[in-house]
Amino acid sequence: MGERPKEFIPTRASLLLRLKNLDDQDSWNDFFNIYWKLIYSVGLKAGLTEPEAQEVVQETLIAVAKSIENFQYDPAVCSFKSWLRVLVRRRIADQFRKRPCQAPAIPFRQEEDTGTALIDRIADPAGSQADLVWAEEWQKTLLDVALERLKRQVSAEQYQIFYLHVIKQLAPREVAKALDVNVGKVYLTKHRLLKSFQNSVKDLALKLV
Repeated sequence: MGERPKEFIPTRASLLLRLKNLDDQDSWNDFFNIYWKLIYSVGLKAGLTEPEAQEVVQETLIAVAKSIENFQYDPAVCSFKSWLRVLVRRRIADQFRKRPCQAPAIPFRQEEDTGTALIDRIADPAGSQADLVWAEEWQKTLLDVALERLKRQVSAEQYQIFYLHVIKQLAPREVAKALDVNVGKVYLTKHRLLKSFQNSVKDLALKLV
């Protein structure tokens, strides 16, 4: 199976361009692998059940496929991050609407300035909490993708040491005991990999906006 290490984390512009070709399965796999946890977690935190959140993931992918042809990437006007959030919120709203006797008793008119239905607001956690949830889950997405990148670049042992010590925050002695290595190796691995990992997260923060 051929991996594309240089393209595994594509820029948001290049990925969006490639997604316009609906037959490009590699690009759609990239999109799914990067964003499905984000979409799923936001759905759960909005109050959906696990099956409903899973359906939101599927329906969001469909929505992206239907909308991507007309989406023009211009961060100064609308970032990809904001565009995706609108699609996710609408799919979450759909799930609430499907629940019996829980549809909001307000007209689903469209706002002229944004084209966003009022129902979108109902499904989102209230006020600033919505922004906090999205920001937290977005940051988790960056970390997950950066970890996947790191995993492809180092040995299994180095990755396990880094993950347990830096991500899970186990003490060096605990990591050394769990993996049957000496404490010095734990410190050395962290020293060698941490800066690269931090730079990877920063890089992703720019690429996936």
